[in-house]
Amino acid sequence: MATFEYNALTSAGRLMRGDIEAGSREEASELLKQMQLDVNQIEKARPKKPKTAIGRNEFLLFNQQLASITQAGIPLERGLRELATDVTSKSMRALIDDIAGELEAGVSIEDAFEKRQKNFPPLYGRILKAGVETGRLSEMLTSLNRHLELASQTRRIIFEAVSYPAVVLILGAIIITGVFLFVIPQFETVLQEMVGGRLNPITALLFGIVRNVVPFWITVGFLVAAVVLLFLALSSSGGGRRFKESLFLKIPVVGGVYHHSLLGRMAEAMAMLTGAGCDMPTCVRLASGATGSEKLILESEMLAREIEKGANIVEAGQISGVIPRLFLYSIQLGTQRNELQDNLYSLADMYAHQARCGQARLQAVLLPMMLIVVGGVLAITILSMFLPMIQVITSLSAG
Repeated sequence: MATFEYNALTSAGRLMRGDIEAGSREEASELLKQMQLDVNQIEKARPKKPKTAIGRNEFLLFNQQLASITQAGIPLERGLRELATDVTSKSMRALIDDIAGELEAGVSIEDAFEKRQKNFPPLYGRILKAGVETGRLSEMLTSLNRHLELASQTRRIIFEAVSYPAVVLILGAIIITGVFLFVIPQFETVLQEMVGGRLNPITALLFGIVRNVVPFWITVGFLVAAVVLLFLALSSSGGGRRFKESLFLKIPVVGGVYHHSLLGRMAEAMAMLTGAGCDMPTCVRLASGATGSEKLILESEMLAREIEKGANIVEAGQISGVIPRLFLYSIQLGTQRNELQDNLYSLADMYAHQARCGQARLQAVLLPMMLIVVGGVLAITILSMFLPMIQVITSLSAG
């Protein structure tokens, strides 16, 4: 059954537009005539694209279901069709059906998902391609889910630690701004007369802030907008995403958690690819692609080229910044002892454990730090407001 769009005239001469499902254009036209409509135009409706990207939780469920289906030996195209029938979201169902249709028409997995970058995580198509080529699609998808759950847990920890102090800070900023605009200016002339115009530096700074509080918030608004626009601009190119990732990796604790989770996922993907019989350059390229990290993909490509020239992996890794020497040395040692797959799985477990430990530190440190910052801002503001009163009292006592 297909959907056809039409416009027609009713028996009363009123123009009517709509769509109707039928097996063919002729069948649709006949159905409309039976409804006593005089058809002016009828065309096959274009497939409706989903208007919004799928949610994170929705994608995790989709990815886990796809892993289960492929583990059962069902081909990817048929598996996607089966998933589409179980999805409650119309936009998600249409998205999956479109991808399955393109795969059945001969479009490559990578290209089919590349067209829908706004709906899926970066390089998701490349991850599926690596899984299909090596016969390890189910394991790759399960590994991806573990990585995404770890990243989601990190984001949740940051949000929970930041949200309460942020609310307090925003409310405090609103109250303090109101005080600065409507209360403190009334005391400036009086205080200057009482102390002979010799205000202490902190009080003078406070009145300077009061006079510029509106321009200050306008500047803050422009800075926030500039940061958002810069973030979007960087995300639009590979070089920009690598630069953004470099900055993210330098953030204390958070960057470490992200780095360790990337290495753990790469090690696990390399272990699966090694078991599937891939050579080392191919293994490095596909495993880095499965992480979705632009910086790691670029570095792994250079590493693979050096290995293809005859260098061992430790020598080739001299240029590496994201991949540590321990990672490379463990791979070389595993190759020499014929224990490469076991070494890679051990590396994956080690880095996953380090990422979880980093999450625990983040949870323990971030909330107190945010509260200290908020408390410090409020304390300085209150002190600045009371210092003029103390100066007046001191002047009166001295008199």
